[in-house]
Amino acid sequence: MESLDVVTLGETMVLFGSSDHASLEYANTMQKQIGGAESNVAIGLARLGHSSGWISKLGDDPFGKYVHKFIRGEGVDTRGVTYTKQAPTGIFFKEKLSADHVNVYYYRHQSAASLMEPVDLPDSYISSAKILHITGITPALSESCQDAIFHAIHLAKEAGRTVVFDPNIRYKLWGNKEEAKQVLNQIAELADIILPGVDEAAFLTGETDYEKAAEALKTHKGQTVVVKLGEEGAYYTSAESSGIVPGIPVKNVVDPVGAGDGFAAGVISGVLDEVSLEEAVERGNAVGAFVVQMNGDVEGVPTRVQLQSFIDSGERLSDVER
Repeated sequence: MESLDVVTLGETMVLFGSSDHASLEYANTMQKQIGGAESNVAIGLARLGHSSGWISKLGDDPFGKYVHKFIRGEGVDTRGVTYTKQAPTGIFFKEKLSADHVNVYYYRHQSAASLMEPVDLPDSYISSAKILHITGITPALSESCQDAIFHAIHLAKEAGRTVVFDPNIRYKLWGNKEEAKQVLNQIAELADIILPGVDEAAFLTGETDYEKAAEALKTHKGQTVVVKLGEEGAYYTSAESSGIVPGIPVKNVVDPVGAGDGFAAGVISGVLDEVSLEEAVERGNAVGAFVVQMNGDVEGVPTRVQLQSFIDSGERLSDVER
């Protein structure tokens, strides 16, 4: 298999969202999209000009085929995707009462992706990629998914590749918070770059100060931690440098879902381009700010040209040529 810049693995579901700002109880029309943290990152990287691959297991059903075709159509390599007749493709519903009040309802229990196990992973596909991107969502889906994540990390580390970890904590998926903390900290110890939200960093370390939390997450030399601070930007720290990169103000937030995945794609893009850590975080902030100005998890992810225009001129989405 041809080596890729980044390989990621996880569940992508079909997303149904109401077209109006109304409760799902009263919504009569729905828009069909896709949603999945890992595929969001893979698509974001593909739009930024990098080669990315996504590994998953889909139900052998119309929704699974739709997800596969959509992601492949975005230029993401899907050779690591398999189908199963044993379980359906997961779905979820988004209820947007306002830009600041979004509820999400998942129907993913015992979905096809939860059946992923180490044997489903193409070893050379992972070990040959420059970067392995993982999130804390996949190990929460099932014991076999957790095994698959640790197997993927082992393959990447054995080959000397970089592991990027976004905790992306979904408390409802875990049996209890202590289990989540234990497993996610184990993954963090193995990762080279960790991208927690400020609340996630506090949860994993017990430190409410984000700088102290970031230092606590650095368990060995060479690790980099970037803590997302929301509108304030992000704090980064490595063996060489540390600092805060201010966020980019956005007047019209249309859909905040997917901003963290856009941030991850931006940071990883910077790492691949071998820019400074500060510049990589700046790129992450810019992609995140761009994403929230459009509806959908991936619909607002910019191309390289759009992103550069956004960074250079400070224009907002409505002004950027699409």
